[in-house]
Amino acid sequence: MMKKIVFLLIGIMILVFSYKLNAQDNLREVYVREHIPHKSPVPYEYIREADVMWSKIIYRMLDLRQKKNLPLYYPTKPIGGRMNFVDLVLWGVDNEGVRAFSTNDPLNEFTAQMTIDQVDDAFDAGIDTTKTTDPTTGQLVEVIVENPRKTYEVKKLLVKEKWFFDKNHSVMKVRIIGISPIRVYNRLDEEGMPTEEILQAQTFWVYFPEIRPILANHEVFNRMNDSQRISFDDFFMQRRFDSHIFAVSNVYDNRWNNSYTQGVDALMEAELQKEWLFNMEHDLWEY
Repeated sequence: MMKKIVFLLIGIMILVFSYKLNAQDNLREVYVREHIPHKSPVPYEYIREADVMWSKIIYRMLDLRQKKNLPLYYPTKPIGGRMNFVDLVLWGVDNEGVRAFSTNDPLNEFTAQMTIDQVDDAFDAGIDTTKTTDPTTGQLVEVIVENPRKTYEVKKLLVKEKWFFDKNHSVMKVRIIGISPIRVYNRLDEEGMPTEEILQAQTFWVYFPEIRPILANHEVFNRMNDSQRISFDDFFMQRRFDSHIFAVSNVYDNRWNNSYTQGVDALMEAELQKEWLFNMEHDLWEY
């Protein structure tokens, strides 16, 4: 009898606690948003090696300033529980054990794991010292300054994909393997002032299947309907982003398009590679 009373009291306490949480949520919403926070990523289907007739590694460049990609870039600073893609990935690196891999691997095989300090260095973050004038004595004194990660400078994403033809289902499929955020920023002069020269630098790689659970639990802003938002995982898996082909695996060790073309010519080369990929899928069909 005593055990039943204890279990009953525990149940009542849980109900009261959950009611208070829901009441707090209702201060911001008219209902509890629980679909995305409890969502799990859709598992990959099993693929046999014998069914893969053809495959190719494709690199894509996503410019986060493109209209379709803006949900990945904003907000530049977290607003409540909503974060942009880079802040979300870094939160996973800091708190959820997500591994960040070095960009020094020429084949991008996710072999060299980075430490938190190395990730901070990639974003020019960390503790620094600077000199400032003491308002009391008027003399220069050293002050310790903590520089946050400059995630707002990440304006591009390099995506590594695997395209393959599955003869069992007679369809061309694609899976994202990894994503690398790219900083786009102005070079600083000797006095620390920004110049007109624009620099681009890769920060790190993340293995996409490893970050899918985190992406599935955070929603992407929908500018048309606040009640019909999707997760970051849906955004990538449904390929709602805008991009262009940046490189195709080749005998030249995966050289980038901009290593032999520039400007408009690089975009035209990307379109040629896109057409080649389409023709390859068409040629693999049997009629």
